[in-house]
Amino acid sequence: MIERMHTKQRMSKIVKHNGTVYLCGQVGRRGDSIKAQTAECLHRVDELLTEAGSSRDQILQAIVWLSDMRDFAEMNEVWDAWVPEGQAPARACGEARLASQELLVEVIVTAAYD
Repeated sequence: MIERMHTKQRMSKIVKHNGTVYLCGQVGRRGDSIKAQTAECLHRVDELLTEAGSSRDQILQAIVWLSDMRDFAEMNEVWDAWVPEGQAPARACGEARLASQELLVEVIVTAAYD
């Protein structure tokens, strides 16, 4: 069975299926620094994972899109402090044009849930 949560015309914020939870991409507040946007993204990921019955130590894969790879080190400072020690997921990070020029980072997560 597939369970969709916070579903609208275009997307669901959470989709659960067969022990796996898929989150839509999370972004921070426009205009904030890369560190602030990353922290906001990860806070939103935490909230959605909790709602889905999961947590950051159950993340299987994360995809991080940066609007500028020059922000890689600063984004990683926030990321590294957020990921539980020994629980790092498979991760990819690349540069992409995001939905708005003011957005600097987007994080997409897939996790297991109980």
